[in-house]
Amino acid sequence: MEFEVNTSGREPIYRQIASQVREAVARGRLAPGDRLPSVRELSKSLVVNPNTIARAYTDLEREGVLNSRPGLGVFIAPPGSELTRPVRKKRIIERIDSLLTEAVHLDFTRHETQVLIEERMSQFQWKV
Repeated sequence: MEFEVNTSGREPIYRQIASQVREAVARGRLAPGDRLPSVRELSKSLVVNPNTIARAYTDLEREGVLNSRPGLGVFIAPPGSELTRPVRKKRIIERIDSLLTEAVHLDFTRHETQVLIEERMSQFQWKV
């Protein structure tokens, strides 16, 4: 996987990296068991501080997206969340509400928003 960071943007680099990993997993470009570059390898290739990479990996491990195996590396974790269903539902509702609020403020109609969401959903892998 190739990572890209925008050093002049507002979003912190560690969040950019974490978002790219989450999206790659959601789109099926990274699968459970896939190995990510080491902190040292990725910091060298992106020319960023190793602590920045470590923070992204730590956050993703806390979320259950990654597993760290001492001496072996960092890997994509198998699916499953330690969060309870109601907590996961609350989190996704908050994000959906934020998206819909933005759509209203950008003057999208309900139909236009639905079409855009359907188009984007088709690019992700879903459980059956």
